Amino acid sequence: MSERADGRRADELRPVRITRRYTEMTPGSVLIEMGKTRVLCTAGIDPNVPRWLKDTGQGWVTAEYNMLPGSSKERISRTSLSGGRTKEIQRLIGRSLRAVVDLEKMGELAVRVDCDVLQADGGTRTASITGAWIALHDALASGRQEGLLDSDPMLDHCGAVSVGVRNGQVLLDLDYPEDVSVDVDFNVVMTGSGRLIEVQGTAEHAPFTRDDLNGLVDAAAAGISDLVEKQRQAVAG
Repeated sequence: MSERADGRRADELRPVRITRRYTEMTPGSVLIEMGKTRVLCTAGIDPNVPRWLKDTGQGWVTAEYNMLPGSSKERISRTSLSGGRTKEIQRLIGRSLRAVVDLEKMGELAVRVDCDVLQADGGTRTASITGAWIALHDALASGRQEGLLDSDPMLDHCGAVSVGVRNGQVLLDLDYPEDVSVDVDFNVVMTGSGRLIEVQGTAEHAPFTRDDLNGLVDAAAAGISDLVEKQRQAVAG
């Protein structure tokens, strides 16, 4: 496999660093770094579920996502933080986390996760999902310690990564220069047991084949398996 601009193999993740308990004011807090992309994920328990879940006995997990001013070379305006892209990504994060939580075991509690991009170099949504799982895990563990939860509602791990095709070659974990130049661009979210949660894919130029799709998902699955192992190591510490 040929090397990329940063020296990685086509099937290699960027260097991953996870700093758990990065801040002290929320029960779940993690800084996740994937290459030059850095995202702060925090999670806290809210005793109030959305109104449409009142008296159902069911909990909720929701997420917010923002790219902070200074996170990219072009300044992100604070007035643009609630735009369509932002809403789409935070819905993706929320859906991904809810897929691995037994909401009935939560009772009528909500966990609100915030993913703030400190520095963006591609893959911010996927890094947010991987880091948010750890923040959610720690928030729920804190809820159990405080007697708010009777049992652990976490069903599985959840991780995500980007993949793409450039000149016929599948590339794992795209940085920004790759993200804007690939022929096919995918984001894949999976459970720790290897089940798919979401696949977002687009042919940026020529259409791709079913074999291409299988190759992209296989590459993503291998990368997510590595990320889930890093999650396991992080929460064991």
